[in-house]
Parts: sequence; C-alpha cells; structure tokens
Amino acid sequence: MEELNIEENELRNKKFIKEFNCWLKKQNLAAKTIRKHLSNVNLFLNDYLPYYEGETMEEGVSSVYTFLSDWFIRKCLWSSKTSIKETAASIKKFYKCMNELGYIDNEKYDFVNFTIKENMDDFFASLEEYENGEDIWDF
Repeated sequence: MEELNIEENELRNKKFIKEFNCWLKKQNLAAKTIRKHLSNVNLFLNDYLPYYEGETMEEGVSSVYTFLSDWFIRKCLWSSKTSIKETAASIKKFYKCMNELGYIDNEKYDFVNFTIKENMDDFFASLEEYENGEDIWDF
C-alpha cells in the first residue's frame, strides 16, 4: 500500500463530506440530524482512518469494525450504546451516498452494511467490557 498523503486525503474527504451534506439535505432530514451525521462521518474519515489505519475513504470500509468496536469506545468519552448506533447509522448513510455517487461499488457498500448489522452486539459487548475496566486492549 502506498503511503497516504494526509493533505491530499483531507481535500478528498472535504469533497466527499460536501457531497454527503447535499445528499442528506435531499433526504429532507432536520438540520440537527444532518450536522450529527456529518460530525460522525468526519470523525471516522479525518480522525480515525488517516492516522490510525492510513486509509482512504474507499479503503476504510474494511476498518468500520475496528473503529466501532475499539477506537470509538476508547477515544470518544461520549461513547455509549446510543452513540455507537448513531455513528454506525451515519457511516451506513455515508457509504450509501458514496455508492450512489459511484465512489464505491456495491460490494464495498454491502460489506459496510453487513459488518454493522452482524456486529452491533460485539460493539456493545466491547463497550461494556471497557466500561467494566476489563483490559481487553492492553498489549
């Protein structure tokens, strides 16, 4: 894998987030809901993927599980079952938009949906273990 150029990636992500914003507006969602989706996706695209995985948006479909089951829980003080569900919903909507706009293929979009649907209980279990002080992340 070629080393990720952070500045180029941030510019690409701005474009994707702008297009996602337009797509969400066409869904007739409330402004507050749109802001929440944009914030959640920005966290995934610009804070997690480039610095922890070294991945672009397209490559990031393979990192959704690790993001929601590990990084989000440990790094975001507001993590809860509700915030995990909301963030997962934002990621699903974002990748649906990216699929509809032709940035990712159906296989990648289906993979994101499958990962979230099939692993939500794992995400919640990881949260509970972390909240209970179980050191499952000690290396």
